[in-house]
Amino acid sequence: MKIAIGADHRGTGVRGHLIEFLRQHRFEIVDLPTSCLDEKACDYPDDAFRIGTAVAQGQVDLGILVCGSGIGMSIAANKVRGVRAALIHDEIGADLSRRHNDANVLCLPADMLGIRFIDKIVLTWLRTPFEGGGRHARRVAKVAAIERGDDPLSVDENTGSVSRDGQAAQAE
Repeated sequence: MKIAIGADHRGTGVRGHLIEFLRQHRFEIVDLPTSCLDEKACDYPDDAFRIGTAVAQGQVDLGILVCGSGIGMSIAANKVRGVRAALIHDEIGADLSRRHNDANVLCLPADMLGIRFIDKIVLTWLRTPFEGGGRHARRVAKVAAIERGDDPLSVDENTGSVSRDGQAAQAE
């Protein structure tokens, strides 16, 4: 599994720690260029775009983004088509974001969580698979439909595919 990690100035320390921590746990870290290598102010959208694009284009399997609150990274990453970024504060959220939502980018708040807690969240998130099938796959398909500008009601309840005309089905 290939993972890319990005951060703004408030998340650089956590980013550095996670790179080493995940390598020790035998995860492959793809070290993409970052606009922020120290605590000098830099802009979170830069790394959110870079990591989000790498995930969306399949250059890496998953991405992790860290900023002070995690909010800015989450907002910016979710603007990249194909990204499902989740701002997570605990292990339950990490588990559910993967199992139910197939989140492919994890956003973390460097200023709000201790490093050991972040480690537990990250390992939970990386080790939890998407359940797929059924209602969860249908809902992820509906999110993708919204991203394309289609009505989510156009997603077939049984197959998860979008109707040919992209229009919502008529209720009988």
